[in-house]
Amino acid sequence: MAAQRPFSQLFLWLWHHGRKFRTQTVLNTVTGLLSVGSGLAFVGITKTAIDVATHKNDTFTLTQVIVMMLCVMLFQIVINFSNRWVRALLGVRAQNRMQQVMFHRLLSRNWMNIRHYHSGDVLNRLFKDVGTLVGLLTDDIPGLITTIVQFIGAFCFLCTMDSRLAWVIVGILPLTLIISKLYMKRLRSLTHQVRAEESKVQSAIQEAVQHSLVIKTLDSLDYVVGRLANTQQHLHSKVIEKTKYSSFSATFVNLGFAAGYLVTFAWGVFELQRDAITYGVLLAFIQLVGQIQGPLRSLSSYVPTFINAATACERLMELEQMPADRAAMKRAFASPQSTTEAGEKKTRRISPTGLRFSHVTYRYTPTSRIVLRDFSFYFAPGTVTAILGETGVGKTTLVRLLLSLVRPVGGSMDFVLEDGSTMAVMAEHRNLFAYVPQGNSLLSGTIRDNLLLADPQATEEQMRTVLEVAGADFVFALPQGIDTMCTEQGGGLSEGQAQRICIARALLRPCPFMLFDESTSALDESTEEGVVQRLVEYCAGRTLIFITHRPAVLRYCTHQVHLARPDGMAAHQGASTSPVRRRFTGEML
Repeated sequence: MAAQRPFSQLFLWLWHHGRKFRTQTVLNTVTGLLSVGSGLAFVGITKTAIDVATHKNDTFTLTQVIVMMLCVMLFQIVINFSNRWVRALLGVRAQNRMQQVMFHRLLSRNWMNIRHYHSGDVLNRLFKDVGTLVGLLTDDIPGLITTIVQFIGAFCFLCTMDSRLAWVIVGILPLTLIISKLYMKRLRSLTHQVRAEESKVQSAIQEAVQHSLVIKTLDSLDYVVGRLANTQQHLHSKVIEKTKYSSFSATFVNLGFAAGYLVTFAWGVFELQRDAITYGVLLAFIQLVGQIQGPLRSLSSYVPTFINAATACERLMELEQMPADRAAMKRAFASPQSTTEAGEKKTRRISPTGLRFSHVTYRYTPTSRIVLRDFSFYFAPGTVTAILGETGVGKTTLVRLLLSLVRPVGGSMDFVLEDGSTMAVMAEHRNLFAYVPQGNSLLSGTIRDNLLLADPQATEEQMRTVLEVAGADFVFALPQGIDTMCTEQGGGLSEGQAQRICIARALLRPCPFMLFDESTSALDESTEEGVVQRLVEYCAGRTLIFITHRPAVLRYCTHQVHLARPDGMAAHQGASTSPVRRRFTGEML
């Protein structure tokens, strides 16, 4: 659960993020104030109409009063239409903008920190919490300002007719604030718990949909639904507890408001009986008490609104304040997608010619077991290296180290530049690597969309070339060709077809290092050999690194690196034709 922060800190965070929404905030406030003004004007005109009809006021004729009332009603219709239009049009735009900001910041956070959050929890925060905050900034704050102005206006209006009654009605305000203060802290804690349970429910549903095939094949539908029901029951109990707690206080406040209305009505009737007021004044009393108590009721209802917003703010701050990925902040090398002459010269001038691991040791947490120990190897430029070893010895961890998703706890990783100097491998160098992860990594959209992820400026000819190199020329035989739609995780394509498209996508990035993590595991041997052969030829001059066990890949490798657990078994590295044995080991987490 996100830590509760001081309200001053939340205010500063909201002030910073609310700058982009101030136009809508101002427009909503203006339309709200105009609505308040027209409402008070309607009260005054209604009072005047009654007094004119009962011959207590001869300032206007009845026709004039009716015309004024019609004008005010038309003005209210226009204001209400404008308010709905502003909320609908700018509200969606504001929510989209804040979601984009938070989405960008989330993806630019450190990978090791992000993976601690379930994707369902993250989605819940990006949708529900962002929606809550946008509603606060664009609707609730203008509503609060409007409510305060409405209260002051109605109170002053009532004071002009009977100041004693006005102060009696307002006497309920301190009681409302005291009650709100009493249950605010507890309600804030319960709101945190409810939001956490909502995230668990969304996570359970998302995970079940994502792995529906596994659920069907294991015949575990009843078990999964039962587990969801159990999670929902926890949410239900928290909501009930929160509702009971807030309803008691709200009921107490409503009793006070009902008493205030009764006092106003009785006061007006007795004053009317004494001929101290007119029928118009009595009607104004009844209308104004609603316009005074309405804001007071709204002020009390804003307490849970602001508590929900504070909870949403804390949950989003928790995501935003994770350590940033340095690759998202800066890049030491020119982007491989740079097509300018200056950019190409810069890339050529400082591109590394090799990559050296020197006595690298890594573990995921200070208390976990060592995954890699004393690993040393030089990936020479233009070589093709296979990383071998049984499951759990650190092959994928080695890829994460190369991509600077994690940092070694011992040893060093350095680029060797053309002049012989070295530069430490950092996250901002990630753009020098093209990576094809294990399994299917296609996104929903067309095949073209997936290819353009690697290079948005890629031409038709470039895309055709890389598809042919990757053995994915089957794409051109599809009815819609490169514009064929893929559903989530490459649905509509076989695993082997999806893998080849992923390889083609990586080839569009002109990077000096290519990483393939079991990227041909779904291909038959003859297809795989053809793909690897074309890859080696097409990527001549680049450094290729394969995580693999496949003989078809090993035949084209100039070097092999064998990893093993530190259990006494020999581990070695060296050229595939004449291996040079050294000791370096890894073990499972």
